Formats: sequence, structure tokens, C-alpha cells
Amino acid sequence: MPTFHVHNVPGDLYARLRRQAQAHRRSLSAEAIALLQGALDRAQCTSETPLASIRRRRFFDPAVAGAPDSTTLLRQARDR
Repeated sequence: MPTFHVHNVPGDLYARLRRQAQAHRRSLSAEAIALLQGALDRAQCTSETPLASIRRRRFFDPAVAGAPDSTTLLRQARDR
């Protein structure tokens, strides 16, 4: 596994990282890796174009939401 060294870390940042690692019961390295992974995952999500985001979210499955589909609604409206 590759090794990654960071030099000249500000003291306050180092202290915050150490406290957070202790709170999560992780080593300093494990906490840094978790934070980097989360930041990169979020950056990848936000790098999605607005159009791609709309396309990903635009499909609605009525069955999943417990709603009737449009065919059922149209048939009900015709029967009135």
C-alpha cells in the first residue's frame, strides 16, 4: 500500500484531527484517510453537471412511492 506524508500541518489542524480521531476511536492515519475519502466522494458528486443530476433524479417510480400510475388515474377519470 502506498505511503502518503504530509508536512507543515498547522498545529490547530493537527489538534482537531487528533481529537476527531480519538472521538471515532481511530488512529490519526485512519481518520485522515476517512476524511480524504469522504471529501473526494463529495467532490465527485458535486462535479456532476446539472443536466446529469436532473437526469439521474427525474425518473419517478410510482410503485416505490405507493402512488398509482398515470394509466390507473386516467381510467378512473374516464369512468366518472
